Amino acid sequence: MTTQENVGAVIAFITPGILRLLMENRNLTLEDASDTLYNSQIYRALEDEKTKLWRLGYPLLYDLLEEELLTGKITYPEEQI
Repeated sequence: MTTQENVGAVIAFITPGILRLLMENRNLTLEDASDTLYNSQIYRALEDEKTKLWRLGYPLLYDLLEEELLTGKITYPEEQI
């Protein structure tokens, strides 16, 4: 059974990859990349166990974050919502 605590552990595993992509693709410092990620809708949704976004790999989560940053909207994968 997946618990909110387990999701936290998965998030800790996923976030470094997202942060790395933010730093590489947007030329951000670690601090700016962290602020961008942790203040995003995607991160709030990722923290919510019910969304099951933690099942996605960090490259797809990064793409969803980029969509949010560019458009203000997120197109969630069908099977996740």
